[in-house]
Amino acid sequence: MQSNRKSSPMTVLRRVCVAGTLLAWMLLAWMSPALADPPLAAPGGPGSRVRLGIDTLREQGFAPLAGKKVGLITNHTGLDRQGRRTIDVLATAPGVELVRLFSPEHGAQGLLDQSDIGNDVDSATGLPIASLYGERRKPSAEQLADLDVLVFDIQDIGARFYTYVSTMKLAMEAAAEGGLRFVVLDRPNPLGGVRVEGPMLDDDAESFVAAHSLPIVHGMTAGELAKMFAADEGLKLDLVVVPMAGWRPSGLWDETRLLWVDPSPNMRRLTAAQLYPGVGILETTNVSVGRGTDTPFEVFGAPWVDPWEFAAALNAEAVPGLVAVPRYFTPNSSKHADVRCGGADLIITDSDSLPTVDVGLAIACVLRRLYPDDWDPAAFNRLLGSESIRDEVLSGGGLAELRRLADEGVDAFRQRRAPFLIYDRADGDAEQARSHGS
Repeated sequence: MQSNRKSSPMTVLRRVCVAGTLLAWMLLAWMSPALADPPLAAPGGPGSRVRLGIDTLREQGFAPLAGKKVGLITNHTGLDRQGRRTIDVLATAPGVELVRLFSPEHGAQGLLDQSDIGNDVDSATGLPIASLYGERRKPSAEQLADLDVLVFDIQDIGARFYTYVSTMKLAMEAAAEGGLRFVVLDRPNPLGGVRVEGPMLDDDAESFVAAHSLPIVHGMTAGELAKMFAADEGLKLDLVVVPMAGWRPSGLWDETRLLWVDPSPNMRRLTAAQLYPGVGILETTNVSVGRGTDTPFEVFGAPWVDPWEFAAALNAEAVPGLVAVPRYFTPNSSKHADVRCGGADLIITDSDSLPTVDVGLAIACVLRRLYPDDWDPAAFNRLLGSESIRDEVLSGGGLAELRRLADEGVDAFRQRRAPFLIYDRADGDAEQARSHGS
């Protein structure tokens, strides 16, 4: 039945407005290609211009692994740019036989914050997982006997004392001893590939938290480090680095548009990763670096710290790109669990200008000056790796002198790393040199 009801003037007006709005959007979309999909979007990828090593490997038809029995060193960060696990990619790759998995510190799922991690089984594939952070930290000859290739695919953070590259180095040694090919599926350095910050590691100070002669912030990818490790150690190793495509060393992680996955239980944001190389050097002393809070490495303090006094003193150190905001907080685990601590939130105001190691050195200066009877620096050098800087802090030295000491050997390191770089640094290295006044 046809209605004889006439539309009201207001109804007609609304219809006209809607139709006009739709027509306007159609015209704008036709006239402005910029309103279409963002230029960073890539076919098959969720908006990232970066193709990771695992993506490149797939594009190569898995050539380095063809016809081989493979062991994979990985964890929850081993994902392609679409978020698919490298485990699953290799388990279904044609011509590749994935035999065994190996996991680093924090386990295959990256959830364990303990010193002894046992073996496990991957629930999705049924593959055995051999822990490299338990009874052994280096693959045994028995674990490699039925393999042709070891593959490494783990996201590093870019700080010398982050242990994933320590695991890689030990695995490279095992592969060389067993005559296996070693393949690194490269990934971005979240801190970029330009910034390099000392101090350099003291001679004869290598350990699992300092696996090689490096500055604290080395500005290298895992693949580039693997090339350096092999050369410096004289390893007779069939090393293959499968590179990324589209990564710009001058940028931080956020510019990659890649999925952020917490690399370890307390590395929960890019901000934490940026502050970690500086704040982390202090966590072997009797202070809280925020473990047991919602923002590890972004808050700092101790029960004996006055938050207003501390924040004012730290701000007076004038670390570029950093502001300290006084606060109290109570960790629920780790150092000073369930005890109220005074301290500060560490706020990054300019990532590009922030010298991350200076944050830790400045805090050390403040602690020594304000709380000499409370701060216990006995283990301060464990992650710092520089006796000269430790001694200067204990003698009351200022940040300028600590920075001078930290810069020693950094230019030589830049030259030393140059032959191993895969991604162009020319403009970025010049820019950092200018920013340091060298």
